[in-house]
Amino acid sequence: MNGIKAEYSTKIRIVLALALVFVIMNGCSNSKDNTASDTASPDASASGQSTEPATKKPKSKISVSVYDRGTVPAAEGTIDDNRWSKWINTNGPANVGFVPIPRWESLPKLNTLFASGSAPDLIFEFDAKIKNQFLAQKQFMPIDDMVSKSVEYKKFLEQNPGVKKLAMNEDGKMYYFGRVVGPTLNVGLVIREDWLENLGLRSPTTPEELLAVSKAFTERDPDGNGKKDTFGYHLSFIGGGVIDRMYNSGEIPDGMLLNNGELVRQWDNSKAALQLKKQLFDAGTVDKDFLTDKGEKALQDFVNGKLGIYGINNINAISVGYKNFETLRKNNPNAKIKFIPFPTTAYGSYSWGWEPIQMVAAVNAKAKNPQAVMDYMDFLTKDSTQLSLTYGVENEHWKMGEDGCPKQIDPAKSKAEVDYNGDFRIQANIGIGLIAKCAQLEKVYDVKIPLQKEYLDLLLQQAKPAYLNPERPFNGFTASGYNPALPQDLSALSASLTQSINDIFNKAIVSGASYSVDQAINDAKIAWSKGSGDKIEAWYKDWYAKNKDKIYTTAEIYKQYVK
Repeated sequence: MNGIKAEYSTKIRIVLALALVFVIMNGCSNSKDNTASDTASPDASASGQSTEPATKKPKSKISVSVYDRGTVPAAEGTIDDNRWSKWINTNGPANVGFVPIPRWESLPKLNTLFASGSAPDLIFEFDAKIKNQFLAQKQFMPIDDMVSKSVEYKKFLEQNPGVKKLAMNEDGKMYYFGRVVGPTLNVGLVIREDWLENLGLRSPTTPEELLAVSKAFTERDPDGNGKKDTFGYHLSFIGGGVIDRMYNSGEIPDGMLLNNGELVRQWDNSKAALQLKKQLFDAGTVDKDFLTDKGEKALQDFVNGKLGIYGINNINAISVGYKNFETLRKNNPNAKIKFIPFPTTAYGSYSWGWEPIQMVAAVNAKAKNPQAVMDYMDFLTKDSTQLSLTYGVENEHWKMGEDGCPKQIDPAKSKAEVDYNGDFRIQANIGIGLIAKCAQLEKVYDVKIPLQKEYLDLLLQQAKPAYLNPERPFNGFTASGYNPALPQDLSALSASLTQSINDIFNKAIVSGASYSVDQAINDAKIAWSKGSGDKIEAWYKDWYAKNKDKIYTTAEIYKQYVK
């Protein structure tokens, strides 16, 4: 017994009495009622009820990044202080300090944190280019030794060798933690079908038709309100990216395309994409201030019924894609949308990229307690943790259904208390096991709710055949997240050249006749040449020649995951 010093006594009755007390107390402290549960209520500790064993080693402190999307309800707190951050600290092996990272500004934020020496111990990041840039700067440590001492994550790698293969760097060491997600409906292109009907138009299937429909949506009062207050298209965020992918110039590392068995720097694809963007801008079909819009303005235009063709992110998620559809319908009860394939160009037919296996996290090279980080990753990898973070607390947010999948008790409660926590469960393996089974769209959406059934039908009948189709693959020789990491000096060079070329292209879009696409491409080539872009080209060509047999190719990915 802690705090009690028992002295030797010849009085056997006292010894036996003390021994009996110890047994009783020890038995109580290890009873089922006082053992931490993987699905304990986030508020259990606040109520005074113990959720952890009476005897345990002190928890280590670690810092972990978390995307801040601005979606946490005010009643729930903030992204770094809410019921789920508290649940993780109550039930997990470490005391975690969460560091908010603005979702679409992670590179500048992480650059600032690394520069100041305050970057988190564990960094979650989807963007392979961002991760590879910091890897080239030697900001991440190898995780092989950590993983060898782990339990859950080590078992996960043994069961999913593809994750280990993709996590391996050219030096033969692993630097990233990964997850299995399978084929994903992520980004789509939606069009106001009721506007098409009002104007007697059909969905665009070519860039010329996309331009024509965008003009009609801008000029011909598609909503019938007697005002010229609508946009046909948008170039901010997803909108511009869709056009890049139409021309096979998106998700391509430094513009390097596979041609006749080798990687070469392409310019024609980028020129064609730039030409369409400039035509859309010059025709007045897009918001003139698109360069300052990180996507929020375009989203508001869409849900408020002022934008006709919209590149939409996370289309399969109830909390994002469906929520946007629900808001649109609330604001415009007669609105009808349709998912359309990206228009086909002279360069082919394509879709937005997806990765069946994602590398999602890395460990700061200066992390003081790598073992605590590994213990935390083990905790996140556990099925019970993933179940709780995905569905909430059993008997509070869900009960197990007859089909073996969690069923929400009160959808409104789950929406308010659970839906915002997606970035705490980035490690969740949504492509395998129970979560994969229960994450099927048919199980996620409630067909008894008419609007959900309508949206589900759109996903299954339109989006899925359009965006998960081997005849419309994503750009590149492999998924963007699997592209090679440039060495540090070339990575810095690539980042600088990419920014310079983007600035040149944006100047061409907004400058009218004073700065043509031909001028922009010529200036971009000059910038590439003067900036030693030939060194980047040479590195990619050499890398491909040495590694082409090891690449997880686009064709292989579609063959394995898209039936």
